[in-house]
Amino acid sequence: MHEVSFIRTPIGILEINTAVDLIVKIKFVSKSSKDSMNNSKEFSDITQQALSQINEYFNGDRRVFTIPFKLNLTPFYKRVLKEVYKVEYGSKASYGEIARRLGSAKAVRAVGTANSKNPLPIIIPCHRIISSNGGLGGYSGGLDKKSYLLRHEGKYLAQ
Repeated sequence: MHEVSFIRTPIGILEINTAVDLIVKIKFVSKSSKDSMNNSKEFSDITQQALSQINEYFNGDRRVFTIPFKLNLTPFYKRVLKEVYKVEYGSKASYGEIARRLGSAKAVRAVGTANSKNPLPIIIPCHRIISSNGGLGGYSGGLDKKSYLLRHEGKYLAQ
């Protein structure tokens, strides 16, 4: 069974896609593309778990997502995103660091491309990956959202 749900967050509305017992996609949506929120629909356990964990994250009560997910990507992109998943809450790593951890020091651009293909932003924290010069780099949701997420984690890390 495939379900689509929506959640309002401080960085905008997120569309959550689940299938059977896995989360498969999170997408940033504009207000104009969303007619209504969930309207108290009954959701499967996996969808309820996803909505709950995302709320907990934005409330500062969750640092690690434990919801099962599936990545339908190339083997290299999966390796990159599995490494990105290990970057801890409140921490940052550069695209180059991720490439080196994978044993492919020259694959910096490929790491950036893999991040841009991340189907699960926030859960797989590609917002924690920055340029080696300290700049934000890119982010599928926009640099304003990436900046917010980094500040959000820094705020709760200090407490």
